[in-house]
Amino acid sequence: MSKFIAEFIGTLTLVLLGCGAAVLGGVDNVGQLGISIAFGGAIVAMAYGIGSISGCHVNPAVSLAAFIAGRMSLKDMLVYWIAQFAGALAGAALLAVIAGSTANLGQNGWGPGYLGEFSLQSALVFEIVMTALFVIVILGATSEKAPAGFAGLAIGVTLAIIHIVGIQVTGVSVNPARSFGPAVLAGGQALSQLWLFFVAPAAGAVIGAAFYRIRLLS
Repeated sequence: MSKFIAEFIGTLTLVLLGCGAAVLGGVDNVGQLGISIAFGGAIVAMAYGIGSISGCHVNPAVSLAAFIAGRMSLKDMLVYWIAQFAGALAGAALLAVIAGSTANLGQNGWGPGYLGEFSLQSALVFEIVMTALFVIVILGATSEKAPAGFAGLAIGVTLAIIHIVGIQVTGVSVNPARSFGPAVLAGGQALSQLWLFFVAPAAGAVIGAAFYRIRLLS
């Protein structure tokens, strides 16, 4: 139960602070860099806040990667998924209450009318590749051979950099739960495009974890 609660709170925090920076702060005020730092900073904070309890996955793709790499059981992965999706939905709901609207909750997307108007192909490739790289950093930084105490910082900085690079492409997901919460409440195009932010991060997680599973990285 403590792991469930930790993952719920962690994912809620990621959505509320990360998407909140985009919605409440706004690109015109905090800018793309500020939004990127908010997402990365939320991960750093939660990594040191709940990392000792659940490992601070706060991301179904990360839990999938941990399972594939042999670092968690199927049962634990499923429990983490439920907590993460519930937390993301709660975070998006809190953001909607604060913003007073569900029209803009920092939802992910692509194509005409969405930020840089990148294509489906660009969105798919970006999310797969960036999730794979993100997972490689996470599994490496949390391995027994990694320097103790620096995993949270490495993971948070990586997520911030991914956002700096890709906000204009998809708004950056690399996390199905982060996409799920805002999309469910915003509806419309965000909900119709949600499939990509399940499929691509899952594919990226499998690719990244495979390097550890078959011991190309160990």
